[in-house]
Amino acid sequence: MKQRLLIVCTLLFLCLCAWGQEEHTSTRSNTILTGFSGGMMLHGGYLFADSPDKVFSNTGLGNLDYVKGLPKDGFCYGLGGALRAHLVNHIHLGAEGFVSTMPLMRTGSNVRTGWGGILCDAYFQLGKVRPLLGFTIGGGTMKRLYVPKQDEGVDYAETDSTYYNASYTKTPFFFIDPYVGLEANLTSHMALIIRIDYMLPFGRTDSQLTDDKKWKGFMEPSGVRLYIGLMFGKLNKN
Repeated sequence: MKQRLLIVCTLLFLCLCAWGQEEHTSTRSNTILTGFSGGMMLHGGYLFADSPDKVFSNTGLGNLDYVKGLPKDGFCYGLGGALRAHLVNHIHLGAEGFVSTMPLMRTGSNVRTGWGGILCDAYFQLGKVRPLLGFTIGGGTMKRLYVPKQDEGVDYAETDSTYYNASYTKTPFFFIDPYVGLEANLTSHMALIIRIDYMLPFGRTDSQLTDDKKWKGFMEPSGVRLYIGLMFGKLNKN
């Protein structure tokens, strides 16, 4: 919750900065820097893995037979935003950040991913519409919380000891995120943006819970996300 509030406050500030840059840039003739824009996007998507043990590979679950009965895919949702500079009226260069949550099993289990990086895309104007094609490169963390159902999990014997059958770990990763999208002007200072991406995260697990499962390479779950939002600022070259 704190992460989302921080993102919302930060991006609202960035949007105001992008709006304020209009008067500054419009008073100069500049063929390279042609504008600024910033805004927020909501997203929903579907993530999947080859097998459940890859979804829960760093949760400390040692019983592989039990892991095979867990989900390996599901829907995700989240929000974030971006701040961009417009170059030669055909390139966006800037930064963005997002948080995405994939609920699992209706027990509180989830895979929560936060990421941010540098974006670059090419676009061209078709009336009030701008198709765009680009990518983001950066880093983030994948947090996995596993909470078993009350009637599932390890059958612990009744003793005076306390057992914890839930687990939580965090894995850092590097990513490249290709995307395609479309922007449509609503006013001279506001545009609707729709975007589809497929993030490719690469990371390594190395925690006390998973000393026997050290690995690196492509991380799962991963999949397609659809973004929709609003961008504000100087959207067109004068």
